[in-house]
Amino acid sequence: MFRSTLRSLVASVMVMPCFANITHAQTLEQGHQLFDLTCARCHGGDGNGGEYGPSIVAAYSALTDEALAAYLRKGNPEKGMPPVTVADAELSTLIGYMRSMAPFGAFNPAAREDRRTLTLADGTKLTGVVTGEGYADLQLRDDSGRIRLLRRLPQDRFREVTSTADWPTYNGATRGYRHTDLTQIDKSNVHQLGPVWTFNLNAPGMVQTTPVVANGVMYVTYRNSVWALDAGSGRQIWHWSRPFTEGLAGNATFGANRGVAVAGNRVFFLTDNAHLIALSTADGSELWETPMADWTQSYNSTNAPLVFNDLVIGGHAGGDEGVRGFIAAYRQDTGKEAWRFWTIPAWGEPGSETWPSAEAIAHGAGATWMPGSFDPELNVLYWPVGNPGPDLYGENRDGDNLYTDSVVALNAKTGELLWHYQFTPHDTHDWDAQEPIALIDAEWNGKPRKLLVQANRNGFFYVLDRVSGELLLAKPFLKNQNWAEGIGADGRPILKELPVTETGEQYVCPGLIGGTNWYSTGYIAQTQTYYVQVLEACNLFSAREQTWRPLQSYMSGVARGVPGETSVRSLRAIDIHTGDTKLEIAQGPSPFNTFPGVLTTASGLVMFDENSGSFMAADAATGEVLWQFQANVRSWRGSPMAYEFDGRQYIAVAAGDTITAFALPAPRR
Repeated sequence: MFRSTLRSLVASVMVMPCFANITHAQTLEQGHQLFDLTCARCHGGDGNGGEYGPSIVAAYSALTDEALAAYLRKGNPEKGMPPVTVADAELSTLIGYMRSMAPFGAFNPAAREDRRTLTLADGTKLTGVVTGEGYADLQLRDDSGRIRLLRRLPQDRFREVTSTADWPTYNGATRGYRHTDLTQIDKSNVHQLGPVWTFNLNAPGMVQTTPVVANGVMYVTYRNSVWALDAGSGRQIWHWSRPFTEGLAGNATFGANRGVAVAGNRVFFLTDNAHLIALSTADGSELWETPMADWTQSYNSTNAPLVFNDLVIGGHAGGDEGVRGFIAAYRQDTGKEAWRFWTIPAWGEPGSETWPSAEAIAHGAGATWMPGSFDPELNVLYWPVGNPGPDLYGENRDGDNLYTDSVVALNAKTGELLWHYQFTPHDTHDWDAQEPIALIDAEWNGKPRKLLVQANRNGFFYVLDRVSGELLLAKPFLKNQNWAEGIGADGRPILKELPVTETGEQYVCPGLIGGTNWYSTGYIAQTQTYYVQVLEACNLFSAREQTWRPLQSYMSGVARGVPGETSVRSLRAIDIHTGDTKLEIAQGPSPFNTFPGVLTTASGLVMFDENSGSFMAADAATGEVLWQFQANVRSWRGSPMAYEFDGRQYIAVAAGDTITAFALPAPRR
């Protein structure tokens, strides 16, 4: 269990400074004594939590030795933790002992494995290692490495349970929008929906993960951390983590990570420094690791990987730091790179003529920080591309700046570009195209057609033919949009002259966040209606020239709110054939740091994170709110998903730093 983690723990202890002529065992014993004197009173003798403090091995195992030392020296007075006042050499010894503890209390390597032989309801014997246990549930890893989820029965017997409808990737499937075919929760009973279990990540920053469920196990993430949970009880099975990358720049430093993808016995995850990792579903041990890019050149990763065929696709962040974007495919079994597509063409390649120079291309951005969509019938991968760099200053990058603010259609086997469509040429307002790319099959003008649909950050709703890339429809979905009169027959926006204030700021609608953003969208095929969270807001933009430097922001400007104006969020249902808004659920004034998502159901519900802190369900046809749960989330960062476990439908969402699973009242057994 945790082979690589244990190796790193042992190594970290061995490199700690020691007193001369003192053995490693003596050093650990000195550290043990220091721990008992300084920490055990609050956090327990094993560090797993006490009367006055939480588990510290769980809370701080992701910190480097330097960061942990600084934290111990400073303390956390707001939470009642005083500074640790010991000599430097003693502090080093204390940290060495803390590193010898388990990274998480349930997996103490010094503890003997809890091997048991259990009896199932039919008398079958099941032998393995218990990884978690409660009053009614037990999790066991059998001798083949398979996780078995059990529920207690009378007479010391157990019933095995698992999921019967999974959610194995970020959007549940590769179609790019969130919809569940499960119908157990419907309009007649959704008012009975209630929380069944919660799991707290104890995360200090933004939790943006979407829970993924495969074979009864739920996987949730934070920066450089993956948890495996029993999807029916929320009990932890294993936890993988590593220290944060010191000196990193970009959104990953705020904790942003949107989840994993699961295929077979592998869990795929992107670290903060843009490494793609495969973990074992059995115990979270590392199977392989592949660096995708050099983080010292401002690359980082926040998105969930996408899996299909024998490939796992990784993207990256860093668009606000001036990286050169790419999409890369790797073999699921080995981590070997299969192909790479650069979203900014090299100087001299087709598309580079839309940039003024090789220097501009070198830091042209075009990051790929949200997962794309995949059509298995066409074997085509569709990926949204981020903004150009610098974000807000365009004087040093004349031209359309391909393939930024575009969707690119790639041959999934080779990575060859088949076609592209650019939503916002020469963007100077950070309107990347990282919004969900929905793959929809529907009739268009009386004939079946393969469509690609996106509500773009620039405030326009688009429908394209995903075979050819032909633009079929482009229409504003905002009430207040002032930058373009429309989209011309050539697919390019017809620009308006933007108002400029006396101080030289541009007044632009939508603002920097956009008319919508990266959060999930939903679609109901029966009514051919697309559901998206919309933000009505304007900003005052100012730009300035800036020299690119690694690990620094390359925004080259700022955007601020307009005095006297209020931003308003609403959920809108859009007819995919006309672009008209069919219904709207107003959510009132909206802070700019709210990013709520959507899930639709085959039973006619739309479930969404409501701007002011509630999780809601509404009638998808009328907009009537049928249920709400006040989660008191100040800033939604997660989006909802659905799965079925042991015959019961669940809806789960990351509310703040807590995963909450909802279901109808359980039937009596």
